[in-house]
Amino acid sequence: MGNISNKVALCTGAGSEKGIGAGILMHLAKQGYRIVVSDLGENSGPDSNGTATQAMQNVVARITALGSECVAIPCDVRDDRQVTRLFDETIDTFGQIDVLINNAGIGYLMKAFVDVPVDEWRLVMDVNLTGTFLCSQEAAKRMIDAGNGGRIINIASQAAKTGFPHLAAYVASKHGLVGLTRSNACELGEHGITVNAVCPNHITTELGARQNEYYAELQGLTVPEYLAAMKNRIPMKRHCTAQDVAAMVAFLASDDASYITGEALNVSGGEETH
Repeated sequence: MGNISNKVALCTGAGSEKGIGAGILMHLAKQGYRIVVSDLGENSGPDSNGTATQAMQNVVARITALGSECVAIPCDVRDDRQVTRLFDETIDTFGQIDVLINNAGIGYLMKAFVDVPVDEWRLVMDVNLTGTFLCSQEAAKRMIDAGNGGRIINIASQAAKTGFPHLAAYVASKHGLVGLTRSNACELGEHGITVNAVCPNHITTELGARQNEYYAELQGLTVPEYLAAMKNRIPMKRHCTAQDVAAMVAFLASDDASYITGEALNVSGGEETH
């Protein structure tokens, strides 16, 4: 992977300042990576990926303030044409793609299994799993053509290893993401491309806050009571943060992790151990 100062990292689902994706990219920017922030844009159409939202531009501003080159490129990861344009624009801007972080995901659709409508099931699968497939495939093509290896890092979840109620589609998609990680690692290793998944436990991002409210009400607890109970079952007695995830991603993107591939690595303070 060579000198980090010339490397390019792209992260999907990174358009929220409080999100995991933005946290990962700010960590990588501090290490010298050039950065592509991607998320859903505005006014998307068949011939355009749309324009960056103000939230995406805010993330770009924070990253450029750290001294890193950074651009926002909107993309709906469900659309193969938009995904192709995402990587075309990345190559046009920076000349290469070295690290792809598949972070785009839906985890806010919570219902009892018997009440889940098929359109919600399909939406979660399309974003969480098909979107990762499309972005990984496009990144792998560019990395293979360049001949310099690369890193594909999938942000999975503790839900990739353990079942949770009222999250059937999310849990299924994240389990599938681990399978995709392992399969891709088998094929891409010979090209010097590693493929790994990161499996954090719960983080209170904007999405995580909605989960907190839902499960607290489901259990008849206040949100502070729910969060306290969650913390008490974690051996390290604290909640996961975006910085915890970012540190693992930075390691997997580094030369130090050049012989690690096909893994689904827990970042859970000991809550998840398999």
